[in-house]
Amino acid sequence: MSTDPSAGPITEPTATPVGADAATPEPASPEAVAGPPAAGRKPVVIVDDVHVEYKVFATGKRPTAADRRSLKLRGRGKQMRSVHALKGVSFTAYENDSIGVIGTNGSGKSTLMRAISGLTPTSAGAIYSHSRPSLLGVGAALLKDLSGERNVILGGLAMGFTIKEIEERYDDVVAFAGLEKFIDLPMRAYSSGMTARLKFAIASMATHEILIVDEALAVGDRTFRQRSEARIREIRDNAGTVFLVSHSMQSIKDTCSRVIWLDQGTLVMDGEPTEVIRAYNKAQDK
Repeated sequence: MSTDPSAGPITEPTATPVGADAATPEPASPEAVAGPPAAGRKPVVIVDDVHVEYKVFATGKRPTAADRRSLKLRGRGKQMRSVHALKGVSFTAYENDSIGVIGTNGSGKSTLMRAISGLTPTSAGAIYSHSRPSLLGVGAALLKDLSGERNVILGGLAMGFTIKEIEERYDDVVAFAGLEKFIDLPMRAYSSGMTARLKFAIASMATHEILIVDEALAVGDRTFRQRSEARIREIRDNAGTVFLVSHSMQSIKDTCSRVIWLDQGTLVMDGEPTEVIRAYNKAQDK
């Protein structure tokens, strides 16, 4: 991934929503992808005609490097299939954008976020970013055998904080996650919701220029979601850019200034949240 937007072509979004008469959403071409006007703002992430394609076994499991080297794989060719997860996705994200990413399961949302963060290589096209994006997902690594307290310390060190800086932020992190009574317990004793809250709290210790939040708010209670949404708005207002992947349309409306709708790996619509969500819900009702 290049970190210099000037190193490659900049594709400006220019498209319109899905037609009301369409029985199923029609993918937009890169030239037809609607997006908010640049208005002189600095582009921080440029996704230029990106494709992601990979091979999986018929069971859905990706082949490992050992599988590819194995002679057994030669006889299993018919059991392999190619998945085209992203198909020519193009858009530009600007400074201060908070972008909701919506779509049904399997539409390519998480694949796109992993590609932007550099975890998934593109098969074609290019992604440019002004700084390295930080991906926060429910799959983010925490050490289950260690206590929540130890994970806060290790997470802070991994983000470059000193022990003193972590100590200064520690109480706020624990309070944000709502784990004051459980922070000394090992992580394996935490519920999925408690784990997700702690991951978000640790990640929010730092100020991110580009933050990707993948479904992390879905498992929290209402109070935690409100705190998280306020934190996302704070990051955006401090000249950051946030991508929020969520199935909660209310969280998207409350948090985001722009929404991208993906369907089967293609970008269907990019624009104002209420308009995009209305079109998305209408398509789902058909």
